[in-house]
Amino acid sequence: MSSSEKKAEQKSSTDEDTKQQGKKRSFWSLILMSVAMFGFAFALVPLYDVFCDITGINGKTANTPTEQSQRIVSDREVTVEFVAYINPGMQWTFEPQITRIVVNPGETKTIKYAARNLTATASIGQAVPSVSPGLAARYFNKIECFCFNHQPLEAGESAELPLVFYIDPDLPEDINTLTLAYTLYDAQPAGTALTQ
Repeated sequence: MSSSEKKAEQKSSTDEDTKQQGKKRSFWSLILMSVAMFGFAFALVPLYDVFCDITGINGKTANTPTEQSQRIVSDREVTVEFVAYINPGMQWTFEPQITRIVVNPGETKTIKYAARNLTATASIGQAVPSVSPGLAARYFNKIECFCFNHQPLEAGESAELPLVFYIDPDLPEDINTLTLAYTLYDAQPAGTALTQ
């Protein structure tokens, strides 16, 4: 074998080793990127919740009771509108007994929603609130709310669901109307029946 053939064979062997190393690097880079993307996707929901809490843009209200306000701003009025939605497939009626109320910030008010199970079996509902504009959500305080718990209803049963709330006196001056919307979801575990 001539020296030029040996050099060509060594170069070919070196090129093959370089290609193999490049393939290994690419493989591990893809694995690392996949793990990083999965980790980012897994962390996205908590990060989004933190972002919404900081900016107040999501309209989420607190899901724990609060204390009554110690001060009332009697020279300011805020209109609160109430709406209700039912998730498709939920066989209930669900609506506020009043659709609009005018309150003074800090003033405690009670309203009720009416719910009825239209099915022939017991079922469980869960109401999820949101407020618009989203910035107002942090100023909407619930002292008592049916949304804190699941709402079980027997077949054909009706219920009045109370909401006791106040608007924080520190609500920005440019917000004069806010809307509280509840969406009712089926909270019954799949394939189970409610037993009492």
